[in-house]
Amino acid sequence: MSPVNLGTLMGKTTETLAAAGIEAARLETGLLVEHVTGFGRMAALGAPERAIETAASAAVAKLAARRTRGEPLAYLIGTREFWSLDFLVTRQTLIPRPDSECLVEAALANRARLPDRPRILDLGTGTGCLLLALLSEFKDATGVGVDIDAGAATVARANAERLGFSDRARILCGNWADCLNSGTKPGEFHIVVSNPPYISADEWPDLAPTVREFEPPRALLGGTDGLNAYRQIAGRLPGLLAPGGLAILEIGARQAHQVAEILKFEGLKVQKPLKDLAGHDRCLLATLKKHDI
Repeated sequence: MSPVNLGTLMGKTTETLAAAGIEAARLETGLLVEHVTGFGRMAALGAPERAIETAASAAVAKLAARRTRGEPLAYLIGTREFWSLDFLVTRQTLIPRPDSECLVEAALANRARLPDRPRILDLGTGTGCLLLALLSEFKDATGVGVDIDAGAATVARANAERLGFSDRARILCGNWADCLNSGTKPGEFHIVVSNPPYISADEWPDLAPTVREFEPPRALLGGTDGLNAYRQIAGRLPGLLAPGGLAILEIGARQAHQVAEILKFEGLKVQKPLKDLAGHDRCLLATLKKHDI
């Protein structure tokens, strides 16, 4: 590959992505080029003639080719923003999505019912985005994130470190709350959040290829009906929630009634679902029955 300048590299990469039908081709080009070279869109506008080494140009071309085959941008550049925080992501973790910020908003809306120093538990923490976003808002809180995947737990620990929360966040590898038995008191947590796998077997073939082919199935598939994780989590919540504590669970767009019934069966009081940016049911709030919302 012949040497090119920054402006030419930006132009050619944008053309490649646009030809593949990527809507935000110009924006994504800027992120890919900046990831490899350190020079983004503003640098290209100010100094388009800046020379780019052949190896860097080739690296951008390889990433662009992967993007045209559907690989998510976040995996290519290794980061994704969530709640105005920059999170490391890998193929062992789901990519944080804006709709999940609904869970953080729900916790903040109920701040008045929580103690000054709440204890937070994030089940299926992935990148740690929910736990760490909450710690960024609850300045005196401490929390625990749990993920069954060791690779995901490693990413969450790295995010806690790089975002400055390692002194307040403990990341464990285990199956839901099973790993909390040692050193955890019953009813210890004031906030329990979870974005569990909730895609049913019937829904799996209809997922976008960018999700189905690249993101970790273990973090997506929730069994035949998509509800297996909720059954496991719901049974543990009465022993995890402190008096007046709040459970906040992300749900699929058509799962509100079913998940609410699972929670009620375990003796929990459930609030009507909260909606995401697209107007779909996105999360359910629940408390111990004698501590209604």
